[in-house]
Formats: sequence, structure tokens, C-alpha cells
Amino acid sequence: MVSPNGAIILMLVVILLIGGAILAVIALSKKDKPKDLNKAYYQAEWQKIDKTLSVGDQASYQMAILNADKLLSKAMKEAGIPGKNTGEQLKAAEGRFTDLDAVWRAHKNRNRIAHEVNANITKRTVATTMMTYKNALKELRAL
Repeated sequence: MVSPNGAIILMLVVILLIGGAILAVIALSKKDKPKDLNKAYYQAEWQKIDKTLSVGDQASYQMAILNADKLLSKAMKEAGIPGKNTGEQLKAAEGRFTDLDAVWRAHKNRNRIAHEVNANITKRTVATTMMTYKNALKELRAL
């Protein structure tokens, strides 16, 4: 036979266990659900980048890639992907992109532009790189 005090303690333990289980389920469900980003903001920014591309010269191609990379980095940060820079974020983004290797190639093109003195980007490379950035932003639910 359980004493009245023992029954109260047992009931409190059961309540705490159930409450802990509920909190764990809530925490896990929030962690798996991707964060909703401000699509209107990202669409407006992407349109600005697209306008830059329409100029059609080497400088505009390079500027578009640099800005697309910055936009992706911002979206990854807002989506909760940790990292101090885009490279670190991409390392932490395993499983977030259908083709992470393509996103890495796009970022490497950005690095080439940023660090090489006379980096020349072909129209084909620009098209592939920009499509990769756009797809990555779509996968983050930014576009």
C-alpha cells in the first residue's frame, strides 16, 4: 500500500516525465522544420541581381555572382545554418541542398572573382553559376 505522500510524489514524477517528453517532441519537431524566410525580400534582391546580369559585360557578370553568393549566405544564416562565412556554412549544410557540390562550385567561382586579379568568367559559367544560386535559394525556401 502506498502512503498518501508517496502517491503524490509518484504523481509528480509521472507529470514531470510526461511534460519532459512533450517538450522533447516539440523541440525535435521545430528543429526539423525549415525556417520560413521572407520570400518578398529575397525575390526583390534576386531581381536586382538579374538586372545587373542584363548589362551583359564581364563586370556585371562578376557583380551578379558576388551578390548572389552574399544573398545565399544571408539566406543560409537566416535558415539556421551555422558558420562565420559561406564556406563554413556550406560545410554545415550537408543534406540541405540537392546538389551541394554544385553550390560549392558556384562559391568557388565567386572566390575566383574575389581573389584573382583578372578573373574572366564565361557566359556559360555565369549561367550555370547563377542557376545554381537560384536553385539553392529555392531549396532554402527563400525564392
